[in-house]
Amino acid sequence: MYSETDLEGAVAAGVMPLATADAFRQHVAAARATPVVDEESFRLLTGFNDIFVAIAIALLLGALAQLGDWVNHALAGAAVAGAAWGLAEYFTRVRRMALPSIILLVAFVGGVAATMIGALVELDPHWSDTTNAMVGSGIALITAGAAWLHWRRFMVPVTVAVGAAAVVATAIGIVFAITHADPQRFLSPMILAGGIGVFALAMAWDTSDRERRTRRSDVAFWLHLAAAPMIAHPVFHMLGVFGGEIGATQAVIVLALYVAFAFVALAIDRRALLVSSLAYVVYALSMLLRQAGAIELSLAFTALVIGSALLTLSAFWQPIRRRVVGTLGGLADRLPPVQQAALAA
Repeated sequence: MYSETDLEGAVAAGVMPLATADAFRQHVAAARATPVVDEESFRLLTGFNDIFVAIAIALLLGALAQLGDWVNHALAGAAVAGAAWGLAEYFTRVRRMALPSIILLVAFVGGVAATMIGALVELDPHWSDTTNAMVGSGIALITAGAAWLHWRRFMVPVTVAVGAAAVVATAIGIVFAITHADPQRFLSPMILAGGIGVFALAMAWDTSDRERRTRRSDVAFWLHLAAAPMIAHPVFHMLGVFGGEIGATQAVIVLALYVAFAFVALAIDRRALLVSSLAYVVYALSMLLRQAGAIELSLAFTALVIGSALLTLSAFWQPIRRRVVGTLGGLADRLPPVQQAALAA
């Protein structure tokens, strides 16, 4: 399996002319009856060996964490972070293995954060809530710095999303420390604001590669994947979904929001928002059917309706998206093309 990044690297190395790469893209698009931009491709596996190596890495890092924790809580995180960086020098820089690279990135960034948290556990300080919030934001900021260093060295696409999430956590910690706000009231709005910021960053990466032929598209994919739950979950949490039995009005609002998310997903040609909010719309529709009297089969009917709707949307994604983008006027010029010009010709 070859990704767009591989094609880009082959062209840059002179192995393949640009015209040949474009012809290959058009051939794949024609064979799949869909433009490349609509595939929303990203590389997770280069082969079964990725899974084999990922299991071995998980076993090794798990053992190091347990052995380090036996000596000192902070040492567990430090051992994982150090080993993850060292392993990435081979499996990421040399072998360019997708799944192991993602695991090693998460292990390194998580190990850096766990080192600081472990040190605090050892010290067991008794600080005020304000100090705890500032310390937490400091940990998140250093974690974001670790993600930046990892990006500069290895350029794994998911790294930018991890760093962005850490920056959001930093900002939230600082706001709580300064304002002494009640987390139960203001945490969801803050996460929502952070999610909108990450979404804007994702769109900046997306618009710089509208035809999704470079690494920038992979970075944008992971940023959208990080932004989607930060947008969807706070919105539905503030509506009281999962907080108990919801009424018909709330259920209709949830369904209307899902339609709005679908509009955005079609416009930007990304499906992350639809996936992140799926559980909420399933629950809301199920509640509507239960209130209508279909108690025993409410979940089955809900799955039937939602599953059919999503399959229909997937099958007719291109014509529906063409209509959605057509309503956006000049903004459409900054979005991924509805179809590639060469394919249209």
